Amino acid sequence: MTAEEVWSALATVRDPELDEPLTDLGFVARCEVRGTRAYVELRLPTYFCAPNFAFLMVADAYDAVSAVAEPEVVLLDHFAAEAINRGVAARAGFVASFEGEAVAELDALRADFLRKAVFAGTDRVCRALRSAGVEVTPALTLGDVPPSADLDRLRARRRELGLPAGDDAPLLVDPGSGGGIGPGQVRRHLAVARLTRTSMEANSGVCRGMLRVRYPGIAEEEGTG
Repeated sequence: MTAEEVWSALATVRDPELDEPLTDLGFVARCEVRGTRAYVELRLPTYFCAPNFAFLMVADAYDAVSAVAEPEVVLLDHFAAEAINRGVAARAGFVASFEGEAVAELDALRADFLRKAVFAGTDRVCRALRSAGVEVTPALTLGDVPPSADLDRLRARRRELGLPAGDDAPLLVDPGSGGGIGPGQVRRHLAVARLTRTSMEANSGVCRGMLRVRYPGIAEEEGTG
């Protein structure tokens, strides 16, 4: 087991709100391997990042690393780091980690983020189709879309949400109900998809900027400064 294997495992973990890998966002501050144990430190753009978002990322990183090594995953410089780190290490869940404060686990929140990711992915795929002169209609299926990284990403998010993702599945679906989109709904559906994508990308830019202000050394780590 190597640090590269652990890093590859971490690359599968996404910020749930931004739908981007923690490794791409600069959220992994340390990834070190000693024997069979992997030591991972995570950092976030602000001290007060929402604890439910933070818990999801730390727990997902722990799960991903545990597939290749004995994990020690901790969150740094966060007001709820102690509760999150203790709870994740004990596999206690969100409610038990924040006893008396949290009333439900985070499955519903994760599903909300996945629905947004499906909307954003739909916009990316449909923008490419329209740029190529293809009219986006309810009759289009995923199999009608040329292969691309964006299409692969959309299929993956739909599978995670339990939506059809095979070649015969409709391209346009309601991420909430899984139902199809009628001819009179296409324009609004694509407008919501576009707004969702632009909002997520704007938030990503803000988070990246705040992280670099908080941790000025990141530019040097990435070889950009």
